[in-house]
Amino acid sequence: MIMTGLSYIIRRNALLYILSIQLCIAIPAVAQEKVGVAVAANYIQVFKELAALYEAKTGIKVEAAFASSGILYSQIVNGAPYDLFLSADEDRPGRLYAEGRAEKPFVYAQGTLVLWSADKNFCQADGWRQSLQRKRNGKIAIANPLTAPYGMAAKSALNDARLWEALQSRLVFAQDIAQSFQYAFTGATEAGFCSFSSAIGEGNGKGCYYLVREARPITQSACVLKGRNAKAASTLAKFIISPDADRLKEKYGYK
Repeated sequence: MIMTGLSYIIRRNALLYILSIQLCIAIPAVAQEKVGVAVAANYIQVFKELAALYEAKTGIKVEAAFASSGILYSQIVNGAPYDLFLSADEDRPGRLYAEGRAEKPFVYAQGTLVLWSADKNFCQADGWRQSLQRKRNGKIAIANPLTAPYGMAAKSALNDARLWEALQSRLVFAQDIAQSFQYAFTGATEAGFCSFSSAIGEGNGKGCYYLVREARPITQSACVLKGRNAKAASTLAKFIISPDADRLKEKYGYK
């Protein structure tokens, strides 16, 4: 009698164990789809809002990394697992395409360079060049021209104005254009070359700025990277140039 009861318990537990295994096989855990995006630092504010809209529409999680275009390009070349690259220039996505690492690039925005200061008295001159030429000792932030397209645009404008050499002792080089704005925003520097989007976003009403009209418009290009999640990246790429996205870009001063 005891053996019969024990056999019943063993058979029952065995059946329950088999049933639990079958249920685990029949109902697998659902992992949320993700897309990894490398985003130029000037585009932080816009992209965060774009990503939120995209996630709400599709349920696909967006994981973004923000840095200068040059640093992101180097990471991609060295195997960083991004699916989409939003650069602040056309050159680096073009190189990735030529190297066979990416699909054909597309333009998603055109940015503008400004000189911004937290001190509203900084903008009392007739233009940014005149303001920099005043007898001042304050530091000026600029993104690294070697890795940041906005930094290269600032250097080009300073060269054209014949101020690059004269201002060397005052220049503070930031890792990217977002950091250049932060230096100026916190007062660590007297002013900083930054993106127009920062001036009318974080800096709106808190300082003053000059449009650096002498700087070329900064055409920003993107590319879907070949690899792990190209399908989701292509869907996000289409959304980035959709009418909904364009309205958001205009809010931050992008053309």
